[in-house]
Amino acid sequence: AAVSWYDEFQRLYDTIPCVEVQALKEHNDQVLHLSFSHSGCLFASCSKDCTVKIWSNELDISLQHSSNMRPYNWSYTQFSQFNSDDSLLLVSGVFVGPHNSSSGEIAVISMENFTLLSRVRNKPYDVFGCWLNETNLISGNLHRIGRITSCSVLWLNNAFQGIESENVNVVKRLFKIQNLNASTIRTVMVADCSRYDSPDLLLDYEEQLAASSTCPVFDLGSDSEEEEAKPKQTPEPAVQELPDDGGVRAEDGLQQLFDDIMEGRVRPAMTETELETKVAELFVRNRTKPPELNLLSTDSNSKTKYLIFTTGCLTYSPHQIGIKRILPHQMTTAGPVLGEERRSDEFFDSLDHVIDIHGHIIGMGLSPDHRYLYVNSRAWPRDCIISNPMQPPPIAEEIDLHVFDLKTMKEVKRALRAHRAYTPNEECFFIFLDVSRDFVASGAEDRHGYIWDRHYNICLAKLQHDNVVNSVAFSPVEQELLLTASDDTTIKVWRSPRAVRIQQARKPRPRKLLFSWLMNQKS
Repeated sequence: AAVSWYDEFQRLYDTIPCVEVQALKEHNDQVLHLSFSHSGCLFASCSKDCTVKIWSNELDISLQHSSNMRPYNWSYTQFSQFNSDDSLLLVSGVFVGPHNSSSGEIAVISMENFTLLSRVRNKPYDVFGCWLNETNLISGNLHRIGRITSCSVLWLNNAFQGIESENVNVVKRLFKIQNLNASTIRTVMVADCSRYDSPDLLLDYEEQLAASSTCPVFDLGSDSEEEEAKPKQTPEPAVQELPDDGGVRAEDGLQQLFDDIMEGRVRPAMTETELETKVAELFVRNRTKPPELNLLSTDSNSKTKYLIFTTGCLTYSPHQIGIKRILPHQMTTAGPVLGEERRSDEFFDSLDHVIDIHGHIIGMGLSPDHRYLYVNSRAWPRDCIISNPMQPPPIAEEIDLHVFDLKTMKEVKRALRAHRAYTPNEECFFIFLDVSRDFVASGAEDRHGYIWDRHYNICLAKLQHDNVVNSVAFSPVEQELLLTASDDTTIKVWRSPRAVRIQQARKPRPRKLLFSWLMNQKS
């Protein structure tokens, strides 16, 4: 909706939250995550000091409450999220345990009096957890089947478990998904499909033209005439399909594999890992509920939501985005605890859609209208082959920020770049990003936060810290306010030049010394 280049320059120069106005130093260890309430009045911070702190977002931000989670055997807090009416706060943490422990827990805190309402186990801990609606949240569990084969179960939990458990079910199994090659489901989030047809911003130029029947739309986004003339080379996301073996039943295929092994017909010889994966694939083929076929034809008035998470099929590092539709009848804990009755050939749930990133996913975030999914990833080498799932390919230091349209399931725009990360695969950690109406921001390991413009794919600002920046968060009601959290134990508050000028204009100006002296002499 740009009117002139001058207005666009003014917007890009004057409304970017790049001026540091406050540094919050109440945490005494690395700050890992930030989240705003939907009203923008409060925000929460999680830290390696094992506290979750609630802050009041006023002109000068102040600490309102701090909850220490060490009494519950937590090692640290890692993630938080307010429910839709801001009455409850979900806090995700990691249990104290051995270095390779993957267990965590989710706590629900009341915003009325900051009391702890319930606690839910969460495994692996980097499922994080999320709200499905005002009173129900999603957690994960992991069951080992073999050395590199497992089953992820996603549970729906009622936030008021202690109060309601005597009368109604407080948990219900949502989905049960098989994992191959040491992969697991992590980083769950929920997208509301009903908001797709009224997006805040359209990133596809042709769709912009179709939607602009009453006002002109300026194409301000291309880098050159050559680029504009080229057809878009957007990779088609791969939809997960079960292999077709000419109608051979899985049991017959499994028996044939064993016969071939016993009689020495398998060449070259399979490793133990390859054999486990092959058996798991054959077993699951006729034990999986088929995917939803009409995923892309969601009715605009539908109450359907998408469950989005990271997963994989080749190695333990998350390299795919899985999408599973949640139907209206699945959004309550009422009914059987284990969900709908299943036939023997529907033991596992299949994914409705899979997007392959070809790299290690280290962050995800939704646009405010839930239309676009932004994904931080570190790319694998081109044409790399993974022969051992426990040895993923080396990952690039440069982070790619991909953008996917959840209505079409296609990548739009080109990847945003500028930020960097240095840790190897086995030490790689999540870097949280956030999206406002016009901007997208992300942390990085190069001691900076970054802001890009969503219209032009350009990096607008670098925000300095003294260590890794783990998380960023825009105010949902004022995109000219941004928070950044860092390993340097601080939370920095950034406002736009325009907001700083307005704030300074409201402050009473001190009288000049001469005028004050004259007034004193007169009295």
